[in-house]
Parts: sequence; structure tokens; C-alpha cells
Amino acid sequence: MAGPEFARFMGILGPVLLLTSCQSTLDSLGCTERALTPDGGGVDRVLKLAPLTGPISYPNAFRDLLGKSDSEISAKVEAVFEQLFHGDPATEAIYVPVGTDKAYILDAFHDDIRTEGIGLAMVITVSLDKRDEFDHLWRYAKSIQIGDGAAAQGYFPSFCQSPDAVSCYDPYGLQHIATALLLARGRWQTAPGTIDYGAEAATLLDLIRNKETYNCGIVDGITATFDAKSKLPYNTPTTDSAGVSSPSIVMPAYYDLWHQATGDPFWSQAAAVARAYWKVSAHPTTGLMPTRATFDGTPVPNFDTFSAGCHRIFFNVALDRIWSGGQPWLVDESNQLLQFFYRQGLATYGVEFSLDGNTISSMHNGSLIAANGTLALVATTDIRTDFVNEVWNLVPPTGSSRYYAGILQMTALVIVSGQMRVY
Repeated sequence: MAGPEFARFMGILGPVLLLTSCQSTLDSLGCTERALTPDGGGVDRVLKLAPLTGPISYPNAFRDLLGKSDSEISAKVEAVFEQLFHGDPATEAIYVPVGTDKAYILDAFHDDIRTEGIGLAMVITVSLDKRDEFDHLWRYAKSIQIGDGAAAQGYFPSFCQSPDAVSCYDPYGLQHIATALLLARGRWQTAPGTIDYGAEAATLLDLIRNKETYNCGIVDGITATFDAKSKLPYNTPTTDSAGVSSPSIVMPAYYDLWHQATGDPFWSQAAAVARAYWKVSAHPTTGLMPTRATFDGTPVPNFDTFSAGCHRIFFNVALDRIWSGGQPWLVDESNQLLQFFYRQGLATYGVEFSLDGNTISSMHNGSLIAANGTLALVATTDIRTDFVNEVWNLVPPTGSSRYYAGILQMTALVIVSGQMRVY
């Protein structure tokens, strides 16, 4: 969808969005009544979440394309999980316990904690029925939420994509955390524990949807997570990101689930816009998308390359196709992308590119190997099997650079084995 086509799409959709955007379940409440409560219970008593319904079946490319047995797949997934979550803390693990009931995900290379990793790890652990690890991650995340009285109350401090890993309130991690809590509610609701996953999910979804209402407007430069008009998430929820999003942080499969849970039409519209945004952001020849783009899909200067952060796009694409059916264009896009990387050399393609396909960084990295293998679930080209095989043979990373490649490898293993499901 070219720029003018996207503009026409938004022009048609705009009146509908304006009508629906003021019809949130909680819009009758004023900003003073919407303030976050310490336990989140006040929100959950108003926002009743409906059950989720997922697809009838989930593809398992390790089985269907590589012929691996269930026992082989289970052993592979479990071995990588054990190394990344419970291996040597100095060289292998990215999961770091805190006391007896909390844990975080460590980016050892930058020596910091990112909600990107916590959110992905929460989705991974609920998918693998690892409830203890999930609960530890959520308790840690909740303990670092911005507290009462601050403009950013309810958001999570993190670090965002930039050469200097700047501190920010990252919408990517926030969206994963909220969705993981929704999935946990469905998977574990018959075995109650100390965490009310439904109440926590409801609180975060209402925060994401109505942050500016909480604050009675924009305060100290803090905005809502999503732009009310375009229905796209801001690159960061601040006035500095006005008009700017990122293809890697739009998650239409998640927004469809949020619509199911809340009944809020905002989210079904956001899913449609997100899919259109991907299409208008993708380069027509390579299919590569930029690190950041304006709401009409124009790459942002200095962020106009396919960087390491863009690898995350492919997981979002795969889940959209698997969970929601997605748009047929995703199949063509996935074929185009895999063919581009195949031409670069299956065992040698780089990690960062200009959008028209010139290599910027020639390092061959596990994060993109994992992402491409996941994209193979959407593609129909015969070479997709080769990319799945690359994921199967991928050795879990060790050392200071184990975080990003490791968390994406683990994410790929769960998705490609058909275990990332809707509960």
C-alpha cells in the first residue's frame, strides 16, 4: 500500500475511528476517578475481560517441514530454555532471580534490564507452562512500575533502540507484558495462585488505552501509548515521538486479542491500521522495514535502516498470520524477505541493511537467524525449510552478547514448534 493509498485508507477509516474511540468501556469515568489503584482491583471491577479464542490449530514447522518427533522437539526447546533461564549465571543465563519471588531478564552486553526481555520472557514462560518463572518476572516488573503521582505512573522504565540505549518507557515490552497476563489468565485460571492475572491485565490494558485520561491530558511530556487519531503506538509515549512509530512495535495479533477481551472497537481498528502500516513501510524490492517510520510509513532520518531491532518485526508478522489469519500480503512479504536473505547467502547474510538491500553490518547473528526461521511459518517458498533448519541447528549464545540473540532464539523455538498459543 503506497503512501497515497494509505492516506485514503486512513481517510475512510478516520470517521469510524472518531466515533469508536470515545466508546471505551471506562470512558464514563473522569480522570480523577481513573487513577491507578495499588492493587489494580478498581479497574478490573469495571473492565470485565471476556475469554479469548484462538485458532483451531498451530503450525509446527520442526515437525511438518523437518520431520522431527515430538520428543526431539520437546528436548530441544527444554534444553535451550534451561540454559537461558537456569544456566551458568556468568556466561549462560539471562534470567536473574531477585530474592525468593522475583526475577528479571538481563542484557549482559549493556548491563541493563529491558522490558523487551521481560515481556518476551513472560510470553515464553506462559507458552511453556512455566508458571513459577512467569510469576517471578511479573512481580519484578510490577515492582519497578512508576509509582503514584508521577506523570508516567503505571509505565515501566526501560531502554529503547538507539546507539546509546537511552532510558525510556518502551511500548514494545509493555504490550508483551499485558498480553502475557491475558494469556496467563486463560491458561492458569483454573488453578488460582497469589496473582490475579485478569485484574493485572485489565489494569494494564486500561492504562495503555487511556493514559492521557488518567493524567487529565499530557503532563510532563508523557502521552498515551497509542495515538488517538492514527491508532498506532508511539515509538515512545512522549511528545518527542509525535507522529512517529516503529514497524517492530505494532502487534496486530495482540490487538485482536485485546479486542476480544475488552470489546473495545479501538483495538480491532488498531489491528487493521497496524497491518496497513507494515505494508506501506516495507521497501517494494526487498521487503525490509525501517527502525522507525512516521505514521504514513516514511522512514525517519537516522533510523531509516533495517537494524537489529527490526528483527522483532518477523515474530509479530508470524503471530499475526497464525493467530489472526492476517492479511494475504503477509505471505508475499515473507516470501520476498526470505528470498532476499537467501540471495545474500544462507549461512553468511548480515545483520543490518539499508532498505534497498546494501549490507551495513556483515555479522551473521542468531537474532536474525531466529527471526527468519519464524517468518518461514508464513512463507510458501520452498526455501523456507532451509531457514527452519537454521533455527533447529542454532547453538544457544553464551557470553556478554547472549541476551538479544538468546531471547529471540527462545521466542522462535516456541513459535516454530507451535507452542505459542491463545488461552
